[in-house]
Amino acid sequence: MLNMGGPATVQDTGPFLKNLFSDGDLIPLPFQSFLAPWIARRRTPKIEQQYRDIGGGSPILRYTQQQGQGMVSLLDELHPETAPHKFYVAFRYTHPLTGEIAREMRKDGIKRAVAFTQYPQYSCSTTGSSLNELYRKGNAGDMGDIEWSVIDRWGTHPGFIEAVSQRIRSALDKFSPEDRSKAVILFSAHSLPMSVVNRGDPYVLEVSASVSAVMRHLGHSNPYRLVWQSQVGPTAWMGPQTSDALKGLARLGEKKVVLVPIAFTSDHIETLYELDLEYGKEAKELGLEVVRAESLNDSPVFIRALADMVSEHLRDYRSGKIGPISTQMRLRCPGCTNATCGAQKKWFAS
Repeated sequence: MLNMGGPATVQDTGPFLKNLFSDGDLIPLPFQSFLAPWIARRRTPKIEQQYRDIGGGSPILRYTQQQGQGMVSLLDELHPETAPHKFYVAFRYTHPLTGEIAREMRKDGIKRAVAFTQYPQYSCSTTGSSLNELYRKGNAGDMGDIEWSVIDRWGTHPGFIEAVSQRIRSALDKFSPEDRSKAVILFSAHSLPMSVVNRGDPYVLEVSASVSAVMRHLGHSNPYRLVWQSQVGPTAWMGPQTSDALKGLARLGEKKVVLVPIAFTSDHIETLYELDLEYGKEAKELGLEVVRAESLNDSPVFIRALADMVSEHLRDYRSGKIGPISTQMRLRCPGCTNATCGAQKKWFAS
């Protein structure tokens, strides 16, 4: 279960940021080995305070472990041919790191594994980065001899769409019946630099597909927009930013808003601090009543969707219907210049 992760305690924030800013797949920097620690040190006090404000750390590991345990319990029933199943959580920037999990898998004698991204929509900077790191560990022999296949994207899976739709319905129910259909649904996803978008990264398209599928499932009950959060630095990023969208809706006379974290499945700093505290405060000052749709976290519908995805993948792989990687994963971005991406795809495909 591949994900970015988040510091479990305030004290873990500095190392987390150092690892994050050192990742050239996520944030390409000149003189990265020197700049990354410097940027991390400068940002650490501010981010540490944000983690204090949400309770002292990120809950993403706890939720991922809960999702993983529920998933493998269902998998043993859904796909007994490959039981018993075991899950591993491999975070990119904090414990348990991919290298730690590689050693654990080797110790456990694992021979067959599925690299299962926990980002519903594919981006080279998220799923791609995690797969690159897994490739580096596997190619170096750190995990032993494992037969791999990959679930690389699932942003329109019916179970995922149903789980998100349930959360939105629950949020809409918090408004009075006469106001419910007037509420604007704002789907908020982590933004990308336009340099990444312009090289052909599929993330924006895939997030848009998720939004369209959810609204179709909801019967287009409400007006909606897709907006973007978490811009960092002065360069151009995908917009509009969530904060600017809230200001614009208030100016246009809208009163009720549902915020939906469409690219995050578990609560972490972008939902608990940025959406709930930062944007919540802004919205109140603007005169907007904002309800945030709950993250999927411990949703039984979502956990069942994870199990269904893996069961279907294992069944189709064993029957020869699919190969170790998807057709879409085989294609590099037209503007890609990262040689590791090409090597990684060939390694998983073989």
